[in-house]
Amino acid sequence: MIYEAPVRDMMFLLEEWIGIDRLSALPGYEHVDRDTCEFVLEEAGKFCTRELLPLNRSGDEHGAVYADGAVTTPPGFREAYQTFCENGWPGLDADPEHGGQGLPRLLQFLIDEMLGSCNIAFKLYAELTHGAYHLLAAEASDALKDRYLPNMVAGTWSGTMCLTEPHCGTDLGLLNTKAVPDGDGSFKITGTKIFITSGDHDLTENIIHMVLARLDGAPPGVKGISLFLVPRTLVREDGTLGERNAVNTASIEHKMGIKASATCVLNFDGATGYLVGEEHRGLVAMFRMMNLERIAVGIQGLGVAEVAYQNAVAYARDRAQSKAPGDRPDPTKMADPIIYQPDIQRKLLKIRAQVEGARAMFTFAGFQADVEARSEDAAAVEAAQDYVAILTPVIKSYLSDLGLHSAIDAQQVFGGHGYVREYGMEQLVRDCRITQIYEGTNEVQAVDLVRRKLVQADGRLVRRLFDRWAQLFASLEEDDRMQWVLSPTRQALERLQAATQWLVEKSAESDALVLASATDYQRQFALTSVACFWLEICAVIRDRDDEFAREKRALARVYLDQVLPETLSLHQQVINGAEAVTGADLLV
Repeated sequence: MIYEAPVRDMMFLLEEWIGIDRLSALPGYEHVDRDTCEFVLEEAGKFCTRELLPLNRSGDEHGAVYADGAVTTPPGFREAYQTFCENGWPGLDADPEHGGQGLPRLLQFLIDEMLGSCNIAFKLYAELTHGAYHLLAAEASDALKDRYLPNMVAGTWSGTMCLTEPHCGTDLGLLNTKAVPDGDGSFKITGTKIFITSGDHDLTENIIHMVLARLDGAPPGVKGISLFLVPRTLVREDGTLGERNAVNTASIEHKMGIKASATCVLNFDGATGYLVGEEHRGLVAMFRMMNLERIAVGIQGLGVAEVAYQNAVAYARDRAQSKAPGDRPDPTKMADPIIYQPDIQRKLLKIRAQVEGARAMFTFAGFQADVEARSEDAAAVEAAQDYVAILTPVIKSYLSDLGLHSAIDAQQVFGGHGYVREYGMEQLVRDCRITQIYEGTNEVQAVDLVRRKLVQADGRLVRRLFDRWAQLFASLEEDDRMQWVLSPTRQALERLQAATQWLVEKSAESDALVLASATDYQRQFALTSVACFWLEICAVIRDRDDEFAREKRALARVYLDQVLPETLSLHQQVINGAEAVTGADLLV
Protein backbone atom coordinates (compact mmCIF):
# COMPACT_ATOMS: atom_id res chain seq x y z
CA MET A 1 0.00 0.00 0.00
CA ILE A 2 0.95 3.65 -0.42
CA TYR A 3 0.36 6.67 1.79
CA GLU A 4 1.35 10.31 1.68
CA ALA A 5 0.42 12.37 4.72
CA PRO A 6 -1.92 15.22 3.66
CA VAL A 7 0.31 17.84 5.25
CA ARG A 8 -0.57 20.49 2.68
CA ASP A 9 -4.28 20.35 3.49
CA MET A 10 -3.60 20.18 7.22
CA MET A 11 -1.36 23.24 7.05
CA PHE A 12 -4.00 25.11 5.06
CA LEU A 13 -6.52 24.44 7.81
CA LEU A 14 -4.07 25.44 10.50
CA GLU A 15 -2.59 28.49 8.83
CA GLU A 16 -5.31 30.01 6.67
CA TRP A 17 -8.53 28.85 8.33
CA ILE A 18 -7.94 28.40 12.08
CA GLY A 19 -4.94 30.74 12.20
CA ILE A 20 -1.75 29.64 13.91
CA ASP A 21 -1.61 33.03 15.61
CA ARG A 22 -4.81 32.09 17.45
CA LEU A 23 -3.06 29.00 18.78
CA SER A 24 0.08 30.84 19.82
CA ALA A 25 -2.07 33.44 21.60
CA LEU A 26 -3.22 30.79 24.08
CA PRO A 27 -1.22 30.64 27.35
CA GLY A 28 1.48 27.98 27.13
CA TYR A 29 1.47 27.90 23.32
CA GLU A 30 3.59 30.98 22.76
CA HIS A 31 6.28 28.79 21.18
CA VAL A 32 3.92 27.43 18.53
CA ASP A 33 4.51 28.88 15.06
CA ARG A 34 4.10 27.85 11.44
CA ASP A 35 7.53 26.22 11.15
CA THR A 36 6.93 24.16 14.29
CA CYS A 37 3.55 22.91 13.09
CA GLU A 38 4.79 22.04 9.61
CA PHE A 39 7.91 20.31 10.93
CA VAL A 40 5.94 18.21 13.41
CA LEU A 41 3.38 17.17 10.80
CA GLU A 42 6.02 16.31 8.19
CA GLU A 43 8.03 14.24 10.65
CA ALA A 44 4.92 12.45 11.85
CA GLY A 45 4.05 11.65 8.25
CA LYS A 46 7.51 10.23 7.62
CA PHE A 47 7.38 8.07 10.76
CA CYS A 48 3.93 6.70 9.95
CA THR A 49 4.79 5.96 6.32
CA ARG A 50 8.23 4.45 6.93
CA GLU A 51 7.73 2.64 10.23
CA LEU A 52 4.04 1.80 10.62
CA LEU A 53 2.56 1.30 7.16
CA PRO A 54 4.93 -1.62 6.38
CA LEU A 55 3.81 -3.34 9.60
CA ASN A 56 0.10 -3.04 8.91
CA ARG A 57 -0.38 -6.14 6.77
CA SER A 58 2.21 -8.29 8.56
CA GLY A 59 0.70 -7.31 11.91
CA ASP A 60 -2.73 -8.36 10.66
CA GLU A 61 -1.44 -11.71 9.43
CA HIS A 62 0.53 -12.49 12.58
CA GLY A 63 -1.79 -10.90 15.11
CA ALA A 64 -1.28 -10.42 18.81
CA VAL A 65 -0.55 -13.76 20.46
CA TYR A 66 -1.73 -14.92 23.89
CA ALA A 67 0.26 -17.74 25.48
CA ASP A 68 1.10 -18.74 29.05
CA GLY A 69 -0.93 -15.87 30.48
CA ALA A 70 0.84 -13.12 28.52
CA VAL A 71 0.47 -11.27 25.22
CA THR A 72 3.15 -10.63 22.61
CA THR A 73 2.76 -8.16 19.78
CA PRO A 74 3.59 -8.99 16.13
CA PRO A 75 7.19 -8.86 14.86
CA GLY A 76 8.41 -5.32 14.35
CA PHE A 77 5.97 -3.69 16.75
CA ARG A 78 8.40 -3.46 19.65
CA GLU A 79 11.08 -1.85 17.52
CA ALA A 80 8.59 0.61 16.01
CA TYR A 81 7.24 1.45 19.45
CA GLN A 82 10.75 2.12 20.73
CA THR A 83 11.32 4.54 17.84
CA PHE A 84 7.92 6.09 18.52
CA CYS A 85 8.98 6.80 22.10
CA GLU A 86 12.52 7.93 21.25
CA ASN A 87 11.05 10.53 18.90
CA GLY A 88 8.82 11.88 21.67
CA TRP A 89 5.45 11.11 20.07
CA PRO A 90 3.73 9.80 23.26
CA GLY A 91 4.09 13.17 24.99
CA LEU A 92 3.33 15.55 22.14
CA ASP A 93 0.51 17.42 23.87
CA ALA A 94 1.44 16.49 27.44
CA ASP A 95 2.43 19.09 30.02
CA PRO A 96 6.19 19.84 30.13
CA GLU A 97 5.88 19.42 33.90
CA HIS A 98 5.44 15.70 33.22
CA GLY A 99 8.06 15.54 30.47
CA GLY A 100 5.77 16.40 27.56
CA GLN A 101 6.31 18.81 24.69
CA GLY A 102 3.35 21.04 25.51
CA LEU A 103 2.13 21.28 21.91
CA PRO A 104 -1.52 21.87 20.99
CA ARG A 105 -4.06 19.08 21.18
CA LEU A 106 -5.04 20.04 17.64
CA LEU A 107 -1.65 18.86 16.39
CA GLN A 108 -2.20 15.58 18.21
CA PHE A 109 -5.55 15.17 16.45
CA LEU A 110 -3.94 15.70 13.04
CA ILE A 111 -1.22 13.18 13.82
CA ASP A 112 -3.90 10.76 15.03
CA GLU A 113 -5.27 10.82 11.49
CA MET A 114 -1.89 9.80 10.07
CA LEU A 115 -1.57 6.99 12.61
CA GLY A 116 -5.06 5.79 11.73
CA SER A 117 -4.23 5.79 8.03
CA CYS A 118 -1.11 3.70 8.45
CA ASN A 119 -1.77 1.30 11.30
CA ILE A 120 -4.83 1.46 13.57
CA ALA A 121 -3.68 -1.56 15.58
CA PHE A 122 -0.37 0.07 16.49
CA LYS A 123 -2.11 3.37 17.19
CA LEU A 124 -4.31 1.74 19.81
CA TYR A 125 -1.36 0.83 22.05
CA ALA A 126 -0.53 4.53 22.41
CA GLU A 127 -4.02 5.97 22.07
CA LEU A 128 -5.39 4.72 25.38
CA THR A 129 -2.25 5.94 27.15
CA HIS A 130 -2.92 9.41 25.78
CA GLY A 131 -6.46 9.38 27.12
CA ALA A 132 -5.42 7.96 30.48
CA TYR A 133 -2.75 10.64 30.81
CA HIS A 134 -5.23 13.48 30.32
CA LEU A 135 -7.69 11.83 32.70
CA LEU A 136 -5.09 11.52 35.46
CA ALA A 137 -3.68 14.98 34.83
CA ALA A 138 -7.14 16.42 35.45
CA GLU A 139 -8.46 14.17 38.22
CA ALA A 140 -5.67 12.40 40.12
CA SER A 141 -3.95 13.51 43.31
CA ASP A 142 -0.55 15.13 43.05
CA ALA A 143 1.02 12.01 44.51
CA LEU A 144 -0.45 9.81 41.77
CA LYS A 145 0.51 12.30 39.08
CA ASP A 146 4.10 12.45 40.28
CA ARG A 147 4.38 8.68 40.45
CA TYR A 148 2.72 7.68 37.19
CA LEU A 149 2.53 10.48 34.64
CA PRO A 150 6.22 10.97 33.69
CA ASN A 151 6.59 7.33 32.66
CA MET A 152 3.30 7.43 30.74
CA VAL A 153 4.42 10.55 28.89
CA ALA A 154 7.74 8.88 28.06
CA GLY A 155 5.88 5.81 26.76
CA THR A 156 7.67 3.56 29.25
CA TRP A 157 4.29 2.78 30.79
CA SER A 158 1.01 2.55 28.89
CA GLY A 159 -2.62 2.96 29.89
CA THR A 160 -6.02 1.36 29.41
CA MET A 161 -9.69 2.04 30.06
CA CYS A 162 -11.52 -0.77 31.88
CA LEU A 163 -15.29 -0.31 31.74
CA THR A 164 -17.13 -3.20 30.11
CA GLU A 165 -18.01 -6.40 31.98
CA PRO A 166 -19.35 -9.73 30.67
CA HIS A 167 -22.93 -8.98 31.68
CA CYS A 168 -23.04 -5.29 30.69
CA GLY A 169 -21.76 -3.18 27.84
CA THR A 170 -22.87 0.40 27.46
CA ASP A 171 -25.13 0.24 30.53
CA LEU A 172 -22.38 0.82 33.07
CA GLY A 173 -24.90 1.21 35.87
CA LEU A 174 -25.01 -2.60 35.90
CA LEU A 175 -21.29 -3.12 36.57
CA ASN A 176 -20.41 -5.06 39.72
CA THR A 177 -16.61 -4.94 39.99
CA LYS A 178 -15.96 -4.30 43.69
CA ALA A 179 -13.53 -2.03 45.50
CA VAL A 180 -12.78 -2.62 49.19
CA PRO A 181 -10.61 -0.28 51.32
CA ASP A 182 -7.33 -1.92 52.32
CA GLY A 183 -6.64 0.27 55.34
CA ASP A 184 -3.58 2.02 53.93
CA GLY A 185 -5.31 4.36 51.51
CA SER A 186 -5.39 1.79 48.71
CA PHE A 187 -8.25 -0.49 47.66
CA LYS A 188 -8.62 -4.12 46.64
CA ILE A 189 -10.29 -4.38 43.22
CA THR A 190 -12.12 -7.59 42.28
CA GLY A 191 -13.99 -8.27 39.05
CA THR A 192 -13.71 -9.12 35.36
CA LYS A 193 -13.44 -6.61 32.52
CA ILE A 194 -13.81 -7.51 28.84
CA PHE A 195 -12.94 -5.84 25.51
CA ILE A 196 -9.96 -4.08 27.10
CA THR A 197 -7.91 -2.55 24.29
CA SER A 198 -4.16 -2.92 24.90
CA GLY A 199 -4.98 -4.66 28.18
CA ASP A 200 -1.78 -6.71 27.94
CA HIS A 201 1.26 -6.58 25.67
CA ASP A 202 5.06 -6.57 25.61
CA LEU A 203 5.66 -2.98 24.46
CA THR A 204 5.95 -1.32 27.87
CA GLU A 205 7.31 -2.38 31.24
CA ASN A 206 4.08 -1.47 33.03
CA ILE A 207 0.41 -0.96 32.14
CA ILE A 208 -1.75 1.46 34.10
CA HIS A 209 -5.41 0.43 34.11
CA MET A 210 -8.21 2.97 34.64
CA VAL A 211 -10.88 0.81 36.30
CA LEU A 212 -14.48 1.59 37.16
CA ALA A 213 -15.65 -0.23 40.29
CA ARG A 214 -18.22 0.02 43.05
CA LEU A 215 -17.52 0.57 46.73
CA ASP A 216 -19.55 -1.33 49.33
CA GLY A 217 -22.66 0.62 50.19
CA ALA A 218 -22.44 2.77 47.07
CA PRO A 219 -25.68 4.05 45.53
CA PRO A 220 -27.09 1.86 42.75
CA GLY A 221 -26.60 2.71 39.10
CA VAL A 222 -24.04 5.09 37.64
CA LYS A 223 -24.11 7.34 40.70
CA GLY A 224 -22.38 4.64 42.73
CA ILE A 225 -19.37 4.15 40.44
CA SER A 226 -15.84 5.15 41.47
CA LEU A 227 -12.62 5.29 39.45
CA PHE A 228 -9.37 3.56 40.37
CA LEU A 229 -5.83 3.44 39.05
CA VAL A 230 -4.66 -0.18 39.03
CA PRO A 231 -1.09 -0.84 37.81
CA ARG A 232 -0.20 -4.19 36.26
CA THR A 233 3.02 -4.06 38.29
CA LEU A 234 3.07 -2.29 41.65
CA VAL A 235 5.24 0.80 41.99
CA ARG A 236 7.41 1.33 45.06
CA GLU A 237 7.70 4.63 46.92
CA ASP A 238 10.93 5.43 45.09
CA GLY A 239 9.24 4.94 41.71
CA THR A 240 10.84 1.60 40.86
CA LEU A 241 8.78 -1.42 39.92
CA GLY A 242 7.89 -3.96 42.57
CA GLU A 243 5.91 -7.17 42.46
CA ARG A 244 3.24 -8.11 39.93
CA ASN A 245 -0.23 -6.92 40.92
CA ALA A 246 -3.19 -9.32 40.99
CA VAL A 247 -4.25 -8.46 37.44
CA ASN A 248 -4.30 -11.40 35.06
CA THR A 249 -5.06 -11.76 31.37
CA ALA A 250 -7.59 -14.55 30.88
CA SER A 251 -7.65 -14.41 27.08
CA ILE A 252 -7.66 -12.14 24.05
CA GLU A 253 -10.56 -11.76 21.66
CA HIS A 254 -10.51 -13.38 18.21
CA LYS A 255 -11.56 -10.43 16.11
CA MET A 256 -12.65 -9.58 12.61
CA GLY A 257 -9.97 -6.90 12.29
CA ILE A 258 -7.26 -4.90 14.11
CA LYS A 259 -5.78 -8.31 14.89
CA ALA A 260 -2.42 -6.90 15.93
CA SER A 261 -4.17 -5.03 18.75
CA ALA A 262 -4.64 -7.10 21.90
CA THR A 263 -8.25 -6.88 23.08
CA CYS A 264 -8.20 -8.59 26.44
CA VAL A 265 -10.31 -10.19 29.12
CA LEU A 266 -8.77 -9.07 32.43
CA ASN A 267 -9.36 -10.56 35.85
CA PHE A 268 -8.78 -8.33 38.88
CA ASP A 269 -8.38 -10.71 41.81
CA GLY A 270 -8.07 -8.37 44.77
CA ALA A 271 -5.66 -6.15 42.84
CA THR A 272 -4.27 -3.07 44.55
CA GLY A 273 -5.79 0.14 43.22
CA TYR A 274 -5.88 3.83 44.11
CA LEU A 275 -8.90 6.11 44.07
CA VAL A 276 -8.88 8.77 41.36
CA GLY A 277 -11.06 11.78 42.12
CA GLU A 278 -14.01 11.58 44.47
CA GLU A 279 -15.88 8.47 45.57
CA HIS A 280 -19.02 7.73 43.53
CA ARG A 281 -18.04 10.22 40.82
CA GLY A 282 -15.95 7.84 38.76
CA LEU A 283 -18.07 7.89 35.63
CA VAL A 284 -18.04 11.70 35.56
CA ALA A 285 -14.24 11.60 35.74
CA MET A 286 -13.98 8.79 33.20
CA PHE A 287 -15.92 10.83 30.66
CA ARG A 288 -12.82 13.00 30.28
CA MET A 289 -11.08 10.00 28.78
CA MET A 290 -14.14 8.59 27.01
CA ASN A 291 -14.84 11.81 25.12
CA LEU A 292 -11.22 12.09 24.00
CA GLU A 293 -11.35 8.50 22.80
CA ARG A 294 -14.60 9.07 20.94
CA ILE A 295 -13.02 11.86 18.92
CA ALA A 296 -9.90 9.73 18.42
CA VAL A 297 -12.00 6.82 17.12
CA GLY A 298 -13.76 9.09 14.64
CA ILE A 299 -10.37 10.29 13.45
CA GLN A 300 -9.31 6.65 13.01
CA GLY A 301 -12.18 6.30 10.54
CA LEU A 302 -11.12 9.42 8.66
CA GLY A 303 -7.56 8.08 8.49
CA VAL A 304 -8.84 4.90 6.86
CA ALA A 305 -10.92 6.91 4.39
CA GLU A 306 -7.83 8.92 3.40
CA VAL A 307 -5.54 5.94 2.82
CA ALA A 308 -8.30 4.02 1.02
CA TYR A 309 -8.82 6.99 -1.29
CA GLN A 310 -5.11 7.39 -2.04
CA ASN A 311 -4.70 3.74 -2.98
CA ALA A 312 -7.90 3.57 -5.01
CA VAL A 313 -6.89 6.65 -7.04
CA ALA A 314 -3.46 5.18 -7.72
CA TYR A 315 -5.01 1.89 -8.82
CA ALA A 316 -7.62 3.60 -11.01
CA ARG A 317 -4.95 5.63 -12.78
CA ASP A 318 -3.02 2.47 -13.62
CA ARG A 319 -5.73 -0.12 -14.27
CA ALA A 320 -6.65 -0.17 -17.99
CA GLN A 321 -10.08 -1.64 -18.69
CA SER A 322 -12.81 -0.61 -21.18
CA LYS A 323 -12.78 2.58 -23.18
CA ALA A 324 -13.37 5.99 -21.71
CA PRO A 325 -16.62 7.71 -22.77
CA GLY A 326 -16.17 10.85 -24.81
CA ASP A 327 -12.67 11.98 -25.66
CA ARG A 328 -10.24 9.17 -24.94
CA PRO A 329 -6.77 9.86 -23.48
CA ASP A 330 -5.11 7.61 -26.09
CA PRO A 331 -7.33 6.34 -28.93
CA THR A 332 -4.59 4.00 -30.14
CA LYS A 333 -4.93 1.73 -27.10
CA MET A 334 -7.43 -1.08 -26.59
CA ALA A 335 -8.48 0.18 -23.13
CA ASP A 336 -8.15 3.26 -20.94
CA PRO A 337 -7.42 3.66 -17.23
CA ILE A 338 -10.62 3.26 -15.23
CA ILE A 339 -10.05 6.69 -13.66
CA TYR A 340 -11.83 8.03 -16.80
CA GLN A 341 -15.04 6.12 -16.01
CA PRO A 342 -17.64 8.54 -14.56
CA ASP A 343 -18.83 6.21 -11.82
CA ILE A 344 -15.27 5.62 -10.64
CA GLN A 345 -14.77 9.39 -10.60
CA ARG A 346 -18.01 9.80 -8.64
CA LYS A 347 -16.97 7.31 -5.97
CA LEU A 348 -13.51 8.77 -5.53
CA LEU A 349 -14.54 12.41 -5.53
CA LYS A 350 -17.29 11.75 -2.98
CA ILE A 351 -14.71 10.20 -0.68
CA ARG A 352 -12.30 13.09 -1.08
CA ALA A 353 -14.95 15.80 -0.69
CA GLN A 354 -16.17 14.23 2.55
CA VAL A 355 -12.68 13.56 3.89
CA GLU A 356 -11.55 17.15 3.44
CA GLY A 357 -14.77 18.52 4.90
CA ALA A 358 -14.64 16.13 7.83
CA ARG A 359 -10.99 17.03 8.45
CA ALA A 360 -12.12 20.63 8.83
CA MET A 361 -14.75 19.50 11.34
CA PHE A 362 -12.30 17.75 13.66
CA THR A 363 -9.72 20.51 13.16
CA PHE A 364 -12.28 23.01 14.44
CA ALA A 365 -13.04 20.73 17.40
CA GLY A 366 -9.33 20.31 18.11
CA PHE A 367 -8.79 24.06 18.22
CA GLN A 368 -11.77 24.47 20.53
CA ALA A 369 -10.34 21.74 22.79
CA ASP A 370 -7.16 23.82 23.07
CA VAL A 371 -9.16 26.95 23.86
CA GLU A 372 -11.08 25.02 26.52
CA ALA A 373 -7.84 23.79 28.09
CA ARG A 374 -5.74 26.95 27.82
CA SER A 375 -7.77 30.14 27.48
CA GLU A 376 -8.10 32.53 30.42
CA ASP A 377 -11.25 34.08 28.93
CA ALA A 378 -14.24 32.52 30.72
CA ALA A 379 -16.63 33.27 27.87
CA ALA A 380 -14.27 31.74 25.31
CA VAL A 381 -13.87 28.63 27.47
CA GLU A 382 -17.64 28.20 27.80
CA ALA A 383 -18.08 28.55 24.04
CA ALA A 384 -15.28 26.06 23.37
CA GLN A 385 -16.79 23.55 25.81
CA ASP A 386 -20.13 23.86 24.03
CA TYR A 387 -18.60 23.34 20.58
CA VAL A 388 -16.60 20.28 21.66
CA ALA A 389 -19.54 18.75 23.51
CA ILE A 390 -22.04 19.09 20.65
CA LEU A 391 -19.55 17.87 18.01
CA THR A 392 -18.06 14.90 19.89
CA PRO A 393 -20.85 12.38 19.13
CA VAL A 394 -21.10 13.72 15.56
CA ILE A 395 -17.36 13.36 14.92
CA LYS A 396 -17.29 9.86 16.36
CA SER A 397 -20.25 8.62 14.34
CA TYR A 398 -19.89 10.45 11.02
CA LEU A 399 -16.14 10.00 10.64
CA SER A 400 -16.27 6.30 11.54
CA ASP A 401 -19.19 5.75 9.15
CA LEU A 402 -17.21 7.63 6.51
CA GLY A 403 -14.20 5.41 7.11
CA LEU A 404 -16.08 2.17 6.51
CA HIS A 405 -18.15 3.43 3.58
CA SER A 406 -15.05 4.91 1.93
CA ALA A 407 -13.08 1.70 2.41
CA ILE A 408 -15.90 -0.27 0.81
CA ASP A 409 -16.18 2.15 -2.12
CA ALA A 410 -12.41 2.08 -2.58
CA GLN A 411 -12.53 -1.71 -2.48
CA GLN A 412 -15.15 -1.58 -5.23
CA VAL A 413 -12.82 0.52 -7.39
CA PHE A 414 -10.31 -2.34 -7.21
CA GLY A 415 -12.93 -4.82 -8.41
CA GLY A 416 -11.86 -8.39 -7.75
CA HIS A 417 -8.44 -7.22 -6.59
CA GLY A 418 -10.16 -5.40 -3.75
CA TYR A 419 -11.38 -8.71 -2.38
CA VAL A 420 -7.95 -10.32 -2.07
CA ARG A 421 -5.34 -9.66 0.59
CA GLU A 422 -2.52 -8.50 -1.65
CA TYR A 423 -3.98 -5.04 -2.27
CA GLY A 424 -4.86 -4.23 1.34
CA MET A 425 -8.44 -3.06 0.79
CA GLU A 426 -10.10 -5.98 2.55
CA GLN A 427 -8.00 -5.33 5.66
CA LEU A 428 -9.06 -1.69 5.71
CA VAL A 429 -12.69 -2.78 5.61
CA ARG A 430 -12.19 -5.25 8.46
CA ASP A 431 -10.09 -2.91 10.58
CA CYS A 432 -12.39 0.08 10.19
CA ARG A 433 -15.56 -1.82 11.03
CA ILE A 434 -14.82 -1.63 14.76
CA THR A 435 -14.78 2.17 14.75
CA GLN A 436 -18.56 2.22 14.43
CA ILE A 437 -18.84 -0.04 17.49
CA TYR A 438 -16.30 0.72 20.19
CA GLU A 439 -16.21 3.76 22.46
CA GLY A 440 -20.00 3.70 22.35
CA THR A 441 -21.71 2.46 19.19
CA ASN A 442 -22.78 5.11 16.73
CA GLU A 443 -26.36 4.52 17.85
CA VAL A 444 -25.28 5.39 21.40
CA GLN A 445 -23.72 8.59 20.04
CA ALA A 446 -27.05 9.46 18.40
CA VAL A 447 -28.87 8.99 21.70
CA ASP A 448 -26.30 11.19 23.43
CA LEU A 449 -26.85 13.87 20.80
CA VAL A 450 -30.65 13.98 20.91
CA ARG A 451 -31.23 13.17 24.57
CA ARG A 452 -28.45 15.17 26.17
CA LYS A 453 -26.64 17.58 23.90
CA LEU A 454 -29.69 19.16 22.21
CA VAL A 455 -31.33 20.01 25.53
CA GLN A 456 -28.21 20.64 27.62
CA ALA A 457 -28.12 24.13 29.14
CA ASP A 458 -31.60 24.81 27.69
CA GLY A 459 -30.36 24.20 24.16
CA ARG A 460 -27.41 26.57 24.39
CA LEU A 461 -24.92 24.18 22.77
CA VAL A 462 -26.75 23.70 19.51
CA ARG A 463 -27.90 27.34 19.39
CA ARG A 464 -24.30 28.48 19.67
CA LEU A 465 -23.25 26.37 16.68
CA PHE A 466 -26.23 27.46 14.60
CA ASP A 467 -25.64 31.11 15.52
CA ARG A 468 -22.02 30.82 14.40
CA TRP A 469 -23.14 29.82 10.94
CA ALA A 470 -25.97 32.34 10.84
CA GLN A 471 -23.37 35.06 11.39
CA LEU A 472 -21.27 33.56 8.59
CA PHE A 473 -24.28 33.58 6.25
CA ALA A 474 -24.95 37.21 7.07
CA SER A 475 -21.35 38.18 6.38
CA LEU A 476 -21.47 36.58 2.92
CA GLU A 477 -24.96 37.67 1.92
CA GLU A 478 -23.83 40.43 -0.43
CA ASP A 479 -20.95 38.50 -2.00
CA ASP A 480 -22.13 37.19 -5.38
CA ARG A 481 -19.08 34.91 -5.61
CA MET A 482 -20.36 32.88 -2.65
CA GLN A 483 -24.00 32.31 -3.57
CA TRP A 484 -23.36 28.94 -5.22
CA VAL A 485 -22.24 27.49 -1.90
CA LEU A 486 -24.16 29.79 0.47
CA SER A 487 -27.65 29.06 -0.86
CA PRO A 488 -27.72 25.22 -0.63
CA THR A 489 -25.87 25.31 2.69
CA ARG A 490 -28.32 27.76 4.21
CA GLN A 491 -31.27 25.66 3.01
CA ALA A 492 -29.72 22.57 4.58
CA LEU A 493 -29.20 24.38 7.86
CA GLU A 494 -32.81 25.59 7.85
CA ARG A 495 -33.94 21.97 7.47
CA LEU A 496 -31.66 20.92 10.31
CA GLN A 497 -33.01 23.66 12.55
CA ALA A 498 -36.56 22.50 11.79
CA ALA A 499 -35.64 18.90 12.57
CA THR A 500 -33.97 20.02 15.79
CA GLN A 501 -37.09 21.92 16.87
CA TRP A 502 -39.23 18.89 16.05
CA LEU A 503 -37.07 16.62 18.19
CA VAL A 504 -37.04 19.01 21.12
CA GLU A 505 -40.82 19.30 21.01
CA LYS A 506 -41.34 15.56 20.64
CA SER A 507 -39.01 14.83 23.54
CA ALA A 508 -41.75 16.01 25.89
CA GLU A 509 -44.33 13.73 24.22
CA SER A 510 -42.67 10.49 23.13
CA ASP A 511 -39.20 9.27 23.99
CA ALA A 512 -39.66 6.41 21.52
CA LEU A 513 -40.22 8.76 18.57
CA VAL A 514 -37.12 10.76 19.45
CA LEU A 515 -34.94 7.67 19.79
CA ALA A 516 -36.27 6.19 16.55
CA SER A 517 -35.21 9.37 14.74
CA ALA A 518 -31.86 9.78 16.50
CA THR A 519 -29.53 8.07 14.03
CA ASP A 520 -31.06 9.77 10.98
CA TYR A 521 -30.94 13.13 12.76
CA GLN A 522 -27.31 12.60 13.72
CA ARG A 523 -26.39 12.00 10.08
CA GLN A 524 -28.43 15.01 8.95
CA PHE A 525 -26.57 17.04 11.57
CA ALA A 526 -23.20 15.75 10.39
CA LEU A 527 -23.75 16.26 6.65
CA THR A 528 -25.15 19.75 7.20
CA SER A 529 -22.28 20.68 9.52
CA VAL A 530 -19.70 19.59 6.97
CA ALA A 531 -21.44 21.74 4.36
CA CYS A 532 -21.12 24.69 6.73
CA PHE A 533 -17.43 23.98 7.21
CA TRP A 534 -17.03 23.82 3.43
CA LEU A 535 -18.69 27.24 3.27
CA GLU A 536 -16.16 28.57 5.78
CA ILE A 537 -13.29 27.14 3.71
CA CYS A 538 -14.66 28.63 0.48
CA ALA A 539 -14.96 31.99 2.21
CA VAL A 540 -11.29 31.83 3.18
CA ILE A 541 -10.15 31.19 -0.41
CA ARG A 542 -12.66 33.40 -2.26
CA ASP A 543 -9.94 35.85 -3.33
CA ARG A 544 -7.60 33.13 -4.59
CA ASP A 545 -7.45 31.59 -8.05
CA ASP A 546 -4.46 29.27 -7.73
CA GLU A 547 -4.65 25.52 -8.36
CA PHE A 548 -5.17 24.67 -4.68
CA ALA A 549 -8.11 27.06 -4.36
CA ARG A 550 -9.68 25.85 -7.60
CA GLU A 551 -9.44 22.25 -6.38
CA LYS A 552 -11.04 23.20 -3.08
CA ARG A 553 -13.97 24.90 -4.79
CA ALA A 554 -14.42 21.94 -7.13
CA LEU A 555 -14.53 19.56 -4.16
CA ALA A 556 -17.00 21.79 -2.39
CA ARG A 557 -19.19 21.56 -5.50
CA VAL A 558 -18.93 17.76 -5.40
CA TYR A 559 -20.01 17.78 -1.77
CA LEU A 560 -22.95 20.11 -2.37
CA ASP A 561 -24.21 18.21 -5.43
CA GLN A 562 -23.38 14.62 -4.53
CA VAL A 563 -23.53 14.39 -0.71
CA LEU A 564 -25.62 17.19 0.77
CA PRO A 565 -28.86 16.20 -1.07
CA GLU A 566 -29.04 13.18 1.23
CA THR A 567 -30.17 15.58 3.95
CA LEU A 568 -33.48 16.01 2.11
CA SER A 569 -34.45 12.38 2.63
CA LEU A 570 -32.93 12.28 6.11
CA HIS A 571 -35.08 15.24 7.10
CA GLN A 572 -38.21 13.40 6.01
CA GLN A 573 -37.11 10.26 7.83
CA VAL A 574 -36.59 12.25 11.03
CA ILE A 575 -39.91 14.08 11.12
CA ASN A 576 -42.16 11.58 9.32
CA GLY A 577 -40.47 8.19 9.54
CA ALA A 578 -40.33 7.39 13.25
CA GLU A 579 -43.95 6.27 13.66
CA ALA A 580 -43.48 3.53 11.07
CA VAL A 581 -40.96 1.76 13.30
CA THR A 582 -42.43 2.59 16.71
CA GLY A 583 -46.10 2.04 15.93
CA ALA A 584 -45.93 -1.44 14.41
CA ASP A 585 -45.56 -4.48 16.66
CA LEU A 586 -43.51 -6.51 14.19
CA LEU A 587 -40.53 -7.60 16.26
CA VAL A 588 -41.74 -8.21 19.80
